[in-house]
Amino acid sequence: MYGLHIDQAMLNTLQDIMEDEYPALLDTYLADSEERLSLLRTAVREADPYTLREAAHSFKGSCSNMGVSYLADLCQQLELCGQNGDLHQAHSLLRLIEKELTIVRVLFRAERRRYA
Repeated sequence: MYGLHIDQAMLNTLQDIMEDEYPALLDTYLADSEERLSLLRTAVREADPYTLREAAHSFKGSCSNMGVSYLADLCQQLELCGQNGDLHQAHSLLRLIEKELTIVRVLFRAERRRYA
């Protein structure tokens, strides 16, 4: 159902592990992702490679833990921009991250409704 955007096997594993807390995990990821996206936007706007690297690294880990592989890959690319101090691609990567997160939000909200 989720294809490129979310690893369904990972979600199934998280559901098995978290049981009744699974919906709360989805809610936490969605709320947390908004905060992380805000940090990324600020770091790109201010051309701050250190904050960009740290924020992208943190978001990458969160995405990986939730089976959001493509978004994690985009965050890794943004992390490398910060690490290398080369922010030329940062704006376009941020737009891709925003677009992918929009898709992931819709999918996770649909997943969340299955357990309401």
